[in-house]
Amino acid sequence: MIVVPVKEGENIERAIKKFKRKFDKTGVIKELRRRQQFDKPSELKRIKMQHAIYVQQMHAHDEM
Repeated sequence: MIVVPVKEGENIERAIKKFKRKFDKTGVIKELRRRQQFDKPSELKRIKMQHAIYVQQMHAHDEM
């Protein structure tokens, strides 16, 4: 459970913003969306490989 302590006289908008930030950091929504569809292991491997190639190209481009 996420607890956001609100100080005396603190703006409620700020407390809501803190709550949203904490909620995003937990990754609940991201995990829920990931579980809504099934991805084949070969597909996950292909996506992971594409990401690794992309990152490697970015690092090579930065070194130039």
